[in-house]
Formats: sequence, C-alpha cells, structure tokens
Amino acid sequence: MIFEFNGWKPVIDPTAFIHPQATVTGNVIIGKDVYIGPHAAIRGDWGEIIIHDGSNVQENCTIHMFPGKSVILHPSAHIGHGAVIHGAIIGKNSLIGMNAVIMDDVVIEEECIIGALSFLKAGTHVTRRSLFAGNPAKFIRSISDDMVNWKTEGTSLYQSLPKQCYNTLKPCEPLREIPKDRPKMEEIFKPFKR
Repeated sequence: MIFEFNGWKPVIDPTAFIHPQATVTGNVIIGKDVYIGPHAAIRGDWGEIIIHDGSNVQENCTIHMFPGKSVILHPSAHIGHGAVIHGAIIGKNSLIGMNAVIMDDVVIEEECIIGALSFLKAGTHVTRRSLFAGNPAKFIRSISDDMVNWKTEGTSLYQSLPKQCYNTLKPCEPLREIPKDRPKMEEIFKPFKR
C-alpha cells in the first residue's frame, strides 16, 4: 500500500514493482526496476528514503530513520529478507544479508557484503569491497572479483523480477493435485546454475 504523509507522496518509477502487501509511506523516491517484496515497510515519515535504480528490498525488511535523516540505497543495492536499515547509506552494488541490522549514520561504500544476522552499530563506516559480519559486525576480509560477480548475478535476478511480477503475478485458487505437465525447477532456472 502507498500512503501520503504530511503532504509527502511517494514517487515511484513505473518500472518498479511494489508488492501489494508492502507499505511505502511519505517522503520516498523509488527508481527504475526496483523490487519491493511483501511486508516490507518503507517509512519516510521523519526523513527521506531514496531507493535508486535496480535495487531490491526483500520480504519483511524495514527502512526508517531518526527525524531529519536520510536513507539512501545506491543503484543495485540488495537488501536481504528481514533486514533493517535505519538511517544508513548503502553503497552501489552492495548486499545486506538476511536479518542484518544497519543502524543510524552507517555508511557502506560500494560492492560490500554484510553477512546475515550482522549488527552494524551507529556511525560504522564500511570501506569499498569489504565483507563485514558478526554482532557487532567486524571486518572479515576484502571482497574478490568472484564475490562481486556472484552478488551482481544474484541482484540481476531481482532486477528482472518487477517485469515478471507485472506480467504474471495474480491471485489464484490453489490446485488440488500436481499436474503431470508441471515444469521442472531445474529447467526453469538452468541459466542461473553455478
């Protein structure tokens, strides 16, 4: 659902897909080919949220801030299931792992990976191509070209998802038995196998 708040209406590019069970409120700008999953809460009531082209915010994520702050997801930012971004800046082509918590005034530069379940305390600065993990999160190692390529390929799946959702996602009644001609998963996802 999309909500106006205090005169602020979200600005959403027509190529972005906001799942009907997600909530986008107030001072929010969402760019091209962005995917916002079910139950994501993107709440621009106290500050602004800018989600640049090709980013994704998956199921059950929360994006918010303290009053007067901004959240910026630079192009191709990848926010994993259940993550919380609170008043932080996420760099271009960076990945935030599932259920990670990124606190206020955190700056994550481009091509970084933050491990699942990690906690980045307020004010942390993560330099380009760094892997951070843990609670509190710490530098683990630099990111290799192979890791960046792996991340970029995964994000490209989400960049194609908005168009697929517009073309095929619809409410339906369940089938009561498995059809004999049901496609095999390995056939559908063959191009994405590593």
